[in-house]
Amino acid sequence: VQPGPDNATVDPVAEADAPVPGGTSHGAVTEAESSLAVPAARYGFPAALWRGLNDHPPPGLSRIRWRSPLRGPWLTSVFGATLLVVLPIVIVTGLLSYMAYGPKYGQAIPFEVGWLKLPNFDWPSSPSWLYRLNQGLHVGLGLVMIPVVLAKLWSVIPRLFAWPPSRSLAQVLERVTLLMVVGGILFEIVTGVLNIQYDYIFGFSFYTAHYFGAWVFIAGFVSHVCLKLPTMVRSLRSRSLLSVFGTSVAETVPEPLDPGGLVAPDPDPPTLSRRGVLAVVGGGSLLVGVLTAGQTLGGFTRSAALLLPRGRSYGKGPNDFQINRTAFAAGIDAAFAGEQWRLHLLGGPEQVTLDRAALDAMPHHTVELPIACVEGWSTTQTWSGIRLADLAVAAGTPHPASAVVSSLERFGAFNRAILQNNQILNPDSLLAFQVNGADLSLDHGYPARIIVPALPGVHCTKWVSAIEFRGT
Repeated sequence: VQPGPDNATVDPVAEADAPVPGGTSHGAVTEAESSLAVPAARYGFPAALWRGLNDHPPPGLSRIRWRSPLRGPWLTSVFGATLLVVLPIVIVTGLLSYMAYGPKYGQAIPFEVGWLKLPNFDWPSSPSWLYRLNQGLHVGLGLVMIPVVLAKLWSVIPRLFAWPPSRSLAQVLERVTLLMVVGGILFEIVTGVLNIQYDYIFGFSFYTAHYFGAWVFIAGFVSHVCLKLPTMVRSLRSRSLLSVFGTSVAETVPEPLDPGGLVAPDPDPPTLSRRGVLAVVGGGSLLVGVLTAGQTLGGFTRSAALLLPRGRSYGKGPNDFQINRTAFAAGIDAAFAGEQWRLHLLGGPEQVTLDRAALDAMPHHTVELPIACVEGWSTTQTWSGIRLADLAVAAGTPHPASAVVSSLERFGAFNRAILQNNQILNPDSLLAFQVNGADLSLDHGYPARIIVPALPGVHCTKWVSAIEFRGT
């Protein structure tokens, strides 16, 4: 059987409307499953190039046979429609996470992004769970979609081995977008999962690579959707989901032969129905969700979160919750965090230096706030400390436009953070000294750390040594 032309190169409507007997399964023809005859190959400009490629296939390619009776435009379109609903959420939340880092202050990584720069706006500090929700959706849905992505790739794998790979310049464009989609999503999944696990084996900056990789994927995804949406809609209308759910393995027959070459011309007998495939993929996504959602939701769901890189239980003490960076890893000397520690407030007429006794004499407040990290984990704890707005007044800058928070940590990408006006003045924004009624542990930032509603965890600076309040 000669491969048929792609929808983008020859008149797909005329060819798709020409039904002839077919839909074989080792010679068996069913009346219910009439198929399309695969038309003779046609070539667009430059025809000589595509014809020459067709006459010289790579060695061994002709021996590859795709035998699954389940592959076809309908099944591929079901997986594609699922991804079309979910992936935009993953994309948008990923870009919002970048914005939450404060690119206008040079804090987002990467900072130099050329014309891929996103609009600047002040990240909200309310509701307090905003960043928790954002990263829970981004990471959680990204993980849940892995089985669907793999199923989608399985369903279209015959196209990756089609020869010639293109029969026109239009098909070249389609193949390029397909490469961007497949390569982009696999790159984002692999680097994202490794980042969750803290396995930086790739030797480059995760933030930089994930950001630019996302834009490669976005460009390919949007282009591919524009090219393939009509085909997907037409394929989904070819049969109802209810009829598929009511079809047993014995009643399962191949889809009609398609010009795109997804349907096997000589398939094996089915060992699984299409509803079985959907159940396996859906069950896989559900299982991944159950095993990972606990890192965001917490509570009783944490006991089922077997895939959490930080474990399911941290103990019952007031400081027993997630730690991303320990005091040892940050090079914190306990002596400098002890009695000799001082907080320096800058930005006013003169520097203000306060010891722990002076800070304890100021009004303290207690709030229950979540802290969430880019890797998707989050936890809600009860924090006690001094409002940042009160510290701004003490510094002589009651109406700050921003604040630079510095840590005792000398090195590291996040040893300082810049807070914007609404984050400083939020009444729940604290310089915290205690958590759950006890002093912070050294690993959690003793003697003092920043806690701000809806702020990425890496900007809730630990081991605070100075705060510079900047005026308007």
